[in-house]
Amino acid sequence: MKQVVQNYKSGELALLDVPVPGCKPGGVLVRTAYSLISTGTELMKVSEAGMSMLGKARSRPDQVAKVVQSVATNGVPATYRKVMGKLDSYTPLGYSLCGVVEQVGDGIDDVKAGDLVACAGNEHALHAELNWVPKNLYTPVPDSLAPRHAAFGTVGSIALQGVRQGESRLGEVALVVGLGLIGQLVAQLLTASGVRVVGADPDPARCELAERLGAVACGDPASPAVESAVAELTDGHGVDQVYLAAGGGSNQPVELAARLCRDRGRVVDIGKCRLDLPWNAYYEKELDVRFSRSYGPGRYDPEYEIEGRDYPIGYVRWTERRNLACFLDLVARGRVDVEPLITRTADFDDAVETYQRLKDGELKAVAVLFRYPEQVAEDGPSADAPVVSVPVVPGGARSSAPVRAAKTPVRLAFVGAGNYATSMLLPHLARRDGVELSTVVTTTALSAANAQRKFGFREATTDLDAVLGDASVDAVFVVTRHSSHAELTRKALLAGKAVFVEKPLALTSQELTGVLDAVEESGNDRLQVGFNRRFAPLLQEAGKRFGARTGPASLRYLVNAGRLDHGSWYLQQGTEGSRFAGEGGHFVDTASWLLGADPVSVYALAPSGNEDLQVVLGYPDGSTATISYVTTGAAGFPKETLDLVADGKVLQLDDFVRSSVYDGRKRWVSSRLPKARDKGQAGELAAFVRAVRSGGPMPVPLRSLVATTAATLAVRAALAGGAPVTLAEAR
Repeated sequence: MKQVVQNYKSGELALLDVPVPGCKPGGVLVRTAYSLISTGTELMKVSEAGMSMLGKARSRPDQVAKVVQSVATNGVPATYRKVMGKLDSYTPLGYSLCGVVEQVGDGIDDVKAGDLVACAGNEHALHAELNWVPKNLYTPVPDSLAPRHAAFGTVGSIALQGVRQGESRLGEVALVVGLGLIGQLVAQLLTASGVRVVGADPDPARCELAERLGAVACGDPASPAVESAVAELTDGHGVDQVYLAAGGGSNQPVELAARLCRDRGRVVDIGKCRLDLPWNAYYEKELDVRFSRSYGPGRYDPEYEIEGRDYPIGYVRWTERRNLACFLDLVARGRVDVEPLITRTADFDDAVETYQRLKDGELKAVAVLFRYPEQVAEDGPSADAPVVSVPVVPGGARSSAPVRAAKTPVRLAFVGAGNYATSMLLPHLARRDGVELSTVVTTTALSAANAQRKFGFREATTDLDAVLGDASVDAVFVVTRHSSHAELTRKALLAGKAVFVEKPLALTSQELTGVLDAVEESGNDRLQVGFNRRFAPLLQEAGKRFGARTGPASLRYLVNAGRLDHGSWYLQQGTEGSRFAGEGGHFVDTASWLLGADPVSVYALAPSGNEDLQVVLGYPDGSTATISYVTTGAAGFPKETLDLVADGKVLQLDDFVRSSVYDGRKRWVSSRLPKARDKGQAGELAAFVRAVRSGGPMPVPLRSLVATTAATLAVRAALAGGAPVTLAEAR
């Protein structure tokens, strides 16, 4: 396996091949999914390693004292050999990760192989593909929490322990000095507990980020802005606590704390900053100076950390492990948001380059994640390789089929007869002239019989192969659960049928490639995906009134999706994909149709604790489309609203009951209110049947269907990488 190491003597960083650790009793072997770089502690260690021997000595006087003592005890030659041997060896980096339990040691009964856990410890949660982690240094990850967010567990515990040491109370005011990773988390934890926070940091970007995440005011500690904010919030009395989350050799943080803290306030040191306390200032206010020791009680106690002896909760409420679990719970419930803190997600193979860029200042970051090989395979490219391949549509496939004889009906078979098929598709087809509902295929005999009775299918069966082998069937509708769409579509194409498959076409890039392989193998590209909104009469009318455009457009699409009922199969994300993967193609296709092009880039953000998404699509001419997919909105608000702005004109769609266009003369046109929402199913089905009957092209080009599906799948890669991904046709 591979592990990130450093030679403290030379400063060399390496991704080293090392043996896999054994799974000892009292712990678990964990395969890492994400590990977090501590941009404070770890970079300090990396920077120290690059110093001269004199520089190392100056930066670590505690270690120099040990050397002096060793010289007195063992003599110079023995001490020299000992020190140089220790310096000239590889040491590990990392202490905060999330991964999957691969093997369980004897004595462990709270997790099993396959469970997701967050791990801590600078000897056990290393930047390595596999780690052995003792019981008190891991905790299970809540079901709703993404692995990349769970990787923050250890640094979150450090921040949480600091807040506990401050003993903050509801309504108090706190000053956080240093708004790096730990400081940002401290500020959020304080805000979540009802404390008003003022932040101090010389970096304006970090100040802006802290304010966006809940701080009342932030500014440069050398400017009067911080002091003014404190005076206003405390009526001139000073803050109740100061949290020192800064590093470096400046004594400014402790001097600022003395100046802005109230009488008998508390000063908590979390970071590693200079602590030359100005005696008069601290004495006159009788300030309570406290230290926060890493992740919490149990730290540095081998009986707790290695041997797994827990402290009784009645005596020690918050241990290392309990802090770790508490922080993950806060993130899972949306009380702390770590996503905006992620500056970069890099593939683990690029670890050395990433550290070097951080050390050189080329990469300025709050938090950086390493993503490991198996996670890369699941999530797609990282921010350091932000390209998602769009499969090439095979050449040589036929784009038309033989024209049917006059008055011969189009014979359709349905695979699946669930709620959507029976409410939104079959009613339109059952009353359409020139259509014969030939066969319905379901996994249970009764559902097939019900569909046959209600819609007049000639046959009902559970035998899919018999239908695909029936030469009289012209087209197959695939209306099953999402996980089966790609495979059923592939089989129907290989059988030579025209295929109408409900969205999504595929849940993974591999499934999408499999469909296109079937097109190439069979020469059959007669495929339509159920992207019906482009066929909605109101939207088509509004598009015509809006007319052609000459400049880039800005499109906003709000989807008030709402929450699903408990037990809905849509919630089975492990097998059926995420909600957006399932239905997001609707909105991507609608935007692309209105903008007249396929997207070339995808960026996505997701707030913690819910399924809301913000997706930004980029188009070749500079146009953008923002899809806000939310589940937390009011139930009474319209489900879909859309605005398109370009060339001094605005197109508006209000939930498919009203559409309007405003032109440059402030004149607007609104279509008449229809009797019911028409989202285009009838128009889409009519176009598909015409294409099958005439042998003409499918209603939507295959290239567009593939591009829409690839863009929808790229949302996951964009979320994982924390940066835009480029959609590029595979070569």
